[in-house]
Amino acid sequence: MVVIEGISSSGIARKHYGSTTADVELHNVGQTDKQDSANGTLIKSLDFTATGATFDRAVESTGFGKFHILHLLICGLIYLDTAVEITILSFVIPAAKCDFDMSSEDAGWLNAAPMLGMMFGSYFWGCLADTRGRKGVLIASLLLDGICGIASSFAQAFPIFVALRFFCGFGITGAMGIVFPYLGEFQCTKYREKVLGWMELFWTGGIIVLPLFAWGIIPLREFFKIETSFFWFHSWNMFVLVCSLPAVMLGLWLMWFPESPKFLLECGEYDQALEILRHMFCINSGKTFDQYPIRSLREKEHRVSVISIQSTRSVRSVKTPKDVKIFIKESWEQTTILFKTPHLKPTVLTCLIQFGLTSGYYTLMMWFPELFNRFDKFEILHPNETASVCDVSAIYETQHICDDNIDMSVYMHTLIIGIACIPTSFWLPLCVHRLGIKFFLVFCLLTSGCVALGFYFVQNSFQNLVLSAIFEALTSLGISVVYCVMVDLFPTNLRVMACALAMTFGRGGALFGNLIFGFLIDLNCLVPVVLFASFLYISGILCLFLPKTGQEELD
Repeated sequence: MVVIEGISSSGIARKHYGSTTADVELHNVGQTDKQDSANGTLIKSLDFTATGATFDRAVESTGFGKFHILHLLICGLIYLDTAVEITILSFVIPAAKCDFDMSSEDAGWLNAAPMLGMMFGSYFWGCLADTRGRKGVLIASLLLDGICGIASSFAQAFPIFVALRFFCGFGITGAMGIVFPYLGEFQCTKYREKVLGWMELFWTGGIIVLPLFAWGIIPLREFFKIETSFFWFHSWNMFVLVCSLPAVMLGLWLMWFPESPKFLLECGEYDQALEILRHMFCINSGKTFDQYPIRSLREKEHRVSVISIQSTRSVRSVKTPKDVKIFIKESWEQTTILFKTPHLKPTVLTCLIQFGLTSGYYTLMMWFPELFNRFDKFEILHPNETASVCDVSAIYETQHICDDNIDMSVYMHTLIIGIACIPTSFWLPLCVHRLGIKFFLVFCLLTSGCVALGFYFVQNSFQNLVLSAIFEALTSLGISVVYCVMVDLFPTNLRVMACALAMTFGRGGALFGNLIFGFLIDLNCLVPVVLFASFLYISGILCLFLPKTGQEELD
């Protein structure tokens, strides 16, 4: 906590930062008026006795307006893009199975490829973001994902396509892990949980947009059909191309937004942080820089040795062998800190929760369109007959017929799943302060565990659709809530790395889940269903041990 000791006649306040002090000049805040001798204008000064003036106060002084709305918009669109990029293969697999001659095992490996990329990429991007900045790393991850996605749309061989989707996963996981801290570090405590809560609505938008894109592009087989002796390009390729373009556009648009002022303060770059806060104030209020009440900033002492302590350092990029050495050293130091008191408990808990939640969510979400497709084909061949998911899969596999036509009802079913998430997307930001963030986590995970177990008992496509909609609504909400919690659980210099480490465990779970599901869905699908339900139950119970968040300003 930064404590204002008092304001002198010159308008300079003395702040204490543990064992250090620094000057802070305040304008236009408080209760008493006085004349500014420099410009002759009437300003207000504050009569402090023991009032806190922290970074949270500085952000709150910028107001909440146009800048925050635009910032939420681009962060939300990035999160929407991650929803599209992560689940895009759910439509590519049934559409491209004949072009690539894919079996269920091949489909499992294809689903696993981006998850494997995410598992490796999460920690890499997290280390960069906590030592080199949020904005630049976020842009790089988006551009990598977009460029590799565009390249994958032209892939002519299955191994090449799998490799490019690996790098797409490597890129998009950086965006997913950084966007929540990047958004949260621009918010004061009063609005932070609600603003972060609205991100779930954008994820829902991604789940809705994806089937609409697929429905509008993949059925146009003759319109997007190019075939020569050495090159082919079909409608599903165009679908992949269209879904990859937003990542590039968002990366370019993000260049117009500032670096996180909270991160800059952690770096000791007070003047740059102040400039950003003034910029936010001007956009929100329409006033001038001089009218922003905070004239200088000083943060409390750093508790760990990171590159950001060197406030005079002007380069946060890795360009020389010495920079690489420093980067590796800092990454290792900060990783070890996560496994020491007081961060050990939240680190272990969030890693285990992410593993259990992500393994079930991403596995089933990636396979929903394929399961819908199998149910529809079964009901066409066997009208008025009922069968479970396991029975349908077994019958489907024994036919050995390559059919890459996706029934129109599959697009509709997937769209309905996305629409079903809208109520929960509004429920979180509107009720988070009343019910508490922990309530949402426990409720979503335990209930989705019951739903996952229920998949074994469905007897027709309608029952499968209802359970799928409930499962998607609850688990996607749970994932967003976990990211919201992690913004509060860890300090600025460890925040993204902690998210990245948890995401690494989560993507490991997703990788494990997709491989298990791909191999067992046609052999003994009861095993993966029970396994994923158990993971969700365990994750829900672990959430009870998380500390309460959202009540204090960011550390």
